[in-house]
Amino acid sequence: MLEPATPPVRAPIPMRQPTVEWQVAGACNYDCSYCIQSPKYRRGRPEAAQLDAALAFFSTLPGVWEIKCSGGEAFAHPLFLQQVVPGLMDRTPHQISVLTNLSASPAALEAFLDRTAGRLAVFSASLHLEHVDPDAFLDKAAAVAARLSPGARLVVNQVVLPGKLAEAAMCKAKAEARGLRWFPQLFKTKAGVSGYPGEDAALAALIGDAPGPREANLAPSYRGRRCWAGVDYFTVDKEGFAWSCRSAKRHGEGLLGNIFDGGAARWTTPRACPYDRCPCTVPPNRGMVEGVQPSRPSTSTAWAEVEG
Repeated sequence: MLEPATPPVRAPIPMRQPTVEWQVAGACNYDCSYCIQSPKYRRGRPEAAQLDAALAFFSTLPGVWEIKCSGGEAFAHPLFLQQVVPGLMDRTPHQISVLTNLSASPAALEAFLDRTAGRLAVFSASLHLEHVDPDAFLDKAAAVAARLSPGARLVVNQVVLPGKLAEAAMCKAKAEARGLRWFPQLFKTKAGVSGYPGEDAALAALIGDAPGPREANLAPSYRGRRCWAGVDYFTVDKEGFAWSCRSAKRHGEGLLGNIFDGGAARWTTPRACPYDRCPCTVPPNRGMVEGVQPSRPSTSTAWAEVEG
């Protein structure tokens, strides 16, 4: 009689992936009509000395963090490939992720993928139909996905605009036909998530009846839940100010310091979330919000166990 196979021994999955969201540039080469950032904030970029101070600070973070670079547009900063990427690779043990509109040249993308091989976590490509043809964009995204090292993943982000759900559904189908993961973001305004009058059924068909943070960005409330933002997660804006989270910054709270000038002091214990809206899925998907299932473990070796 055959004995049942012994289940393989797997390393425990860490509950949280320490993460920094770093705005490496305020400037963006796109000017989307639906961008939640006001035009006056979509300008400016850190200088070389400031970037060097940031890299020095990141080198002091204990363990392996995920440094997610965004903007503006990260690749629009001339020093992103010249200083930021090599600095993270050579001066820290951390992983790198990037949020980009994919407007960089194929040569620039190749250089980025080569330099971050084995350390790239997530490549987020934002699809903006006001500026690109969807087929050309998705073909370019598929080419990037084909070049990723094992353990890295690519996701196509798209803001789902009211009155344009059929357009979003078309892009979703085109992305999935290319084997790409499509991730919807509900349209947000300064007042909160926009309504979709008369489109409830179409929206549910597009994103599901009750999607979690792994399936869609709904900007939900986690008020009252214990959150590790400020401890194992924080954001850094283009001026070097470190904040416990995006909502805290919006309310003028949670300032941890400035990593361009004097560094930042992280909190030592989690706190109950005091906010009615969490505009970003990174904290829950990295395990910061207790009671919300993280989308992946903190080590790429166990990634498939969760993402699969």
